Amino acid sequence: MPATMKATTRVNATARLCGWGRTSHSTAEPLGPLDLPALRALIARRPAHGLLARGAGRSYGDAALNSGGLVLHPAVEPWLLLDPHAGRVRVSASVAFTELLARTVPHGWLPPVLPGTAHLTVGGAVAADVHGKNQHRDGTLAAWLEQVDLVDGTGMLRRLTPQDDPAAFRATVGGMGLTGVVVAVTLRLVPVRSARLRVTTRRAEDLDALMDLLDTAPTRYAVAWIDGTAHGRALGRGVVDLADHLAEPDPRREPDGPRYRPGPALPAPTLPFCPVTPRTAAAFNGLWYRRAPRQRQTTASLGAYFHRLDAVSGWNRALGPAGIWQYQFAVPDAGCDLVACVLEALHRHQAAPFLGTLKRFGPGDDHPLSFPEAGWSLAVDLPAARPGLGELLDALDRLVARSGGRIYLAKDARMDRARFAEMYGPLDEWREARERLDPHRVFRSDLGRRLGLCD
Repeated sequence: MPATMKATTRVNATARLCGWGRTSHSTAEPLGPLDLPALRALIARRPAHGLLARGAGRSYGDAALNSGGLVLHPAVEPWLLLDPHAGRVRVSASVAFTELLARTVPHGWLPPVLPGTAHLTVGGAVAADVHGKNQHRDGTLAAWLEQVDLVDGTGMLRRLTPQDDPAAFRATVGGMGLTGVVVAVTLRLVPVRSARLRVTTRRAEDLDALMDLLDTAPTRYAVAWIDGTAHGRALGRGVVDLADHLAEPDPRREPDGPRYRPGPALPAPTLPFCPVTPRTAAAFNGLWYRRAPRQRQTTASLGAYFHRLDAVSGWNRALGPAGIWQYQFAVPDAGCDLVACVLEALHRHQAAPFLGTLKRFGPGDDHPLSFPEAGWSLAVDLPAARPGLGELLDALDRLVARSGGRIYLAKDARMDRARFAEMYGPLDEWREARERLDPHRVFRSDLGRRLGLCD
């Protein structure tokens, strides 16, 4: 039998929910976890204002909100069944990556794609078709999924695979929860001998040097932490972290073999004002850049390399009541100049970007709503209270669309339908699959309404 984990049963009551960026809010009725018969019966009743599985609520915008409707939070009980001989795991959609890592790493196995936070649930990762710092080598989560168990809009349990029903599989993985409720997945794992990585850190003085280091990275993992406030000759300066797993356990830190130990998180203060201004953002980024070594090799834990922000609990609340917008876009190689253009526009408008990352993307998986495509991805966190920021991002959306790029739906809180259609359309394949999976339009979200995906 699958090993069960602790879950919290919620009492039905109207609640005020928000996205991780705290710019999107709605009132809904949360409930869960439910057993499979109860979930199927609930869906078959066709709730009047729709239903959505929320996962951990780590989407920055409104992807995990369903105004006036029902929100499963969590959808099902968490459980996990590991096959350490085959390197495969059957896992409930409600299991968070921190729990998945704790169970698989001691057996010498690792989830092949790790999102930017270990608090994300497996179901949420499927809905967003998440990518990691190894997307240029290993693709997105979709490439490693053998089966997705989905309760569709009629209450039927479907077992989707890339071979048996490719259209439904492609519509669901990356489908932002709008084709049904993911209840479990079967995931292939990758073998590791150590839970630590050898990390080579290199400082780059401008955007060209930064992109060259990422483009020629010989390692499985690569990411650049970019100074979004630098300008002039220093535009796009940053620090690249290249990493591979250690070939053997670290004898000093892993005397009993690999383990996943994320450590305690420091609490973040809840501030009544936004501490990030153009001046403080520039000071923070400048200090961070100057303190980085020109070149250094060291080792790091899984948490320190993949999930740095998890070290601060509730860090999103420390940026004031107006919240933050994360602006993440991807452009093909032919549009790579847009990265510099966006950085210049943010500086010109004093948008105060305080966190930024740049990644090199390999080919995407062609799932209709999946985000990655071969090229470049820039993500910047911006204080939402900055005057005129919304108008600036609207203008940048138009540039991204013209360059053949797209905005990451799991991070978006404000893109309009016209830009979305330009970036992701046509979506005939996705809409046909969704109509088959959810003929009664049970599954809805605020993001789906905003972008015309679940009218």
